[in-house]
Amino acid sequence: MDYTWDLSVLYRDFDDPKIESDFAALKQKCAQLQAMCRQAAQQDPDPLSTLEALCDGMEDIHSWMEPLSSFASLTLATEATNERAQQLMDRLEAFSVEISLLSSGITRYIGGLPDLEAMIRQSDKLKKVDFYLRQNREEAAHLMDPAIEEWMLRMSITGSSAFSTLRDKLDATLLVDYRGKQLPLSAVRAMAYDPDPQVRKDAYEAELAAYTKIEIPMAACLNGIKGEALTMIDAQHFSSVLDQTLFYSNMDRETLDAMLTAMDESLPAFRRYMRKKGQLLGHENGLPFYDLFAPLSPEGFTPRRYTIEEARDKLLTEMGKFTPEMAAFIDGAFRDRWIDVFPREGKGGGAFCAGLHTLDQSRVLTNFDGSFSDVSTLAHELGHAWHNRCMASLPSVMTDAPMPLAETASIFNETVLAHAMLDSAPQQERFTILEGLLSDANQTIVDIYSRYLFESAVIDQRKDRTLPAKELKALMLDAQEKTYGDGLDPDCRHPYMWACKSHYYIPGLAFYNFPYAFGQLFSAGVYAIYRREGASFVPRYNQLLRSCGSMKVYDVARSVGIDVRDPDFWRASLRGYTEKVDEFIALADELMPQSKS
Repeated sequence: MDYTWDLSVLYRDFDDPKIESDFAALKQKCAQLQAMCRQAAQQDPDPLSTLEALCDGMEDIHSWMEPLSSFASLTLATEATNERAQQLMDRLEAFSVEISLLSSGITRYIGGLPDLEAMIRQSDKLKKVDFYLRQNREEAAHLMDPAIEEWMLRMSITGSSAFSTLRDKLDATLLVDYRGKQLPLSAVRAMAYDPDPQVRKDAYEAELAAYTKIEIPMAACLNGIKGEALTMIDAQHFSSVLDQTLFYSNMDRETLDAMLTAMDESLPAFRRYMRKKGQLLGHENGLPFYDLFAPLSPEGFTPRRYTIEEARDKLLTEMGKFTPEMAAFIDGAFRDRWIDVFPREGKGGGAFCAGLHTLDQSRVLTNFDGSFSDVSTLAHELGHAWHNRCMASLPSVMTDAPMPLAETASIFNETVLAHAMLDSAPQQERFTILEGLLSDANQTIVDIYSRYLFESAVIDQRKDRTLPAKELKALMLDAQEKTYGDGLDPDCRHPYMWACKSHYYIPGLAFYNFPYAFGQLFSAGVYAIYRREGASFVPRYNQLLRSCGSMKVYDVARSVGIDVRDPDFWRASLRGYTEKVDEFIALADELMPQSKS
């Protein structure tokens, strides 16, 4: 089986004449809708018909834009130096200004309608996009002055977008000197899961040494992107970058504060886990960063390594227990080459899922190396793909799940996989799986909290000046001290986490960190409902996923009986991890009695 993804469903190659014909159709439709907006602003005898036509037009825009942007971006994700892909991406980014101006024009039009609710009640077509329309009415208050909007957008192409592109190229093309060999950064980072402790340590040291070669341009990219973010919030009438993020996340500050309060309270439990893991690995001063992901098992028990075929079979088996439909879906994703599996030079690190809504398909990128964590990552990204499937029949404007809810299905899949295996595993394997589950939760609670604190500090200080790499490293270490605390060895942390995480560098999108914690803990609450109700909950779960782009976060959660503004909900979800820490330590003392302190 071919384990690279198939993009031919989009275009044959970059010489495919359909690229130019689709681009021409996109430009024509955009110009028509812009003209319609201008005409409606002057004279609009039938606003209901105008609004229906604008909504139809935006669906057309999406149907032409999606394959073009997906073909370029997905190609660059695996071929960072592909010049033809970059040329197409550059053209699309330049044209995106026109689409942004069109979107703003439609938002202004909707914001000026005297009785939007009455129009929605009169039209079956508008009822299908009611949440989109109401969101636009709210967003109208945050539009830039039309006199400066076009120029601000055009400048962002050579500002934040250019910095983001540069950052991705630096990451994808950086070669690390590892034991005399030049290896891609993604391959060296994957060694953090290697069973050989010397491999992990050497890879960590080689990774840190390699970052010194790109720390200056990486710092410039981060400063440029965050500086532009601060300029944009003034133009868009937000009081802070965080408020802007929460607004576009359909989430309120009360929910965020409730979650962060509970997360902060849970840190001692995760530190106990890290200290115990460090002790089991022979460390006295906490866990060194290079052993955060170290596989851990009782003496005589070797953690299983998976081939990609074994990983596929495991997902089909375990996810099929949740619902056979998901197993069939995952089988099709492998069979139809939706997944690009292995690391290679020029391919970006990490993992992601990209939806192709017009085709009812997705594409998944991973850097699979055989650990159970890699199997879990596959489950995570295929959860995103399942989320896309649940929203497939909706208008595209109703499929934009906000950041906090966007991680629901992915982390739910991880949870189902881990618990399905825990429920049937013998004691030694249970210990290994439990450790992996806590390792992942440690990342989505403790590390994510450190990223939130780091980004908050960077944005605050960036208001007055640019921050050199030295200060960015210091801020990262400070954030790690506040979150990991004595769980991590103070002499062996990771000052370059700001350079290796692409989430800090997404133009127009700040604080892409707390949504992972939200997803982890919200999914734990949803999973608790599933454990109580069993298979009868599956239709409600799929409906929850379908509604993520159609309601505020609070209302989506309330649809399954969860109050996300109550810190006790988050405490209950975190209590499950505290209990797992207790079990992990008890099993460690039983299976590895020499580890008792």
